[in-house]
Amino acid sequence: MIAMGRDDSENANVFEALADPTRREVMRRLAEGGPATATELAGDLPVTRQAVAKHLATLAEAGLVTSDRQGRETLFSFTPQPLTDAVTWMADVGAQWDDRLQALSQYLETGEPRPKRRRAGFDTDR
Repeated sequence: MIAMGRDDSENANVFEALADPTRREVMRRLAEGGPATATELAGDLPVTRQAVAKHLATLAEAGLVTSDRQGRETLFSFTPQPLTDAVTWMADVGAQWDDRLQALSQYLETGEPRPKRRRAGFDTDR
């Protein structure tokens, strides 16, 4: 079983947000340069301010950015925790597949299946 700090739909939002190269660039700029407005971000990107605002909304929905209204401006900041949770989830899935592939390799080499591990709380001898 995979332990995650976020549920599958939250991780799906993170992966969806990361799928777009413009959003990844917005995140990179916020992570490296600190808080910025949509106008400041759009000044360095080949998209309009409105497009940046839509990308920021998607990133905010995934929890990857937060906004802070200061007078007439809204500053956006990078929030790394959802990305950390997604990376942890991917590492856990990778470890499970490594374990399965190792068991398959052992079976193919020896012809003997690896003994099944008992899960705590389950009696498999019935």
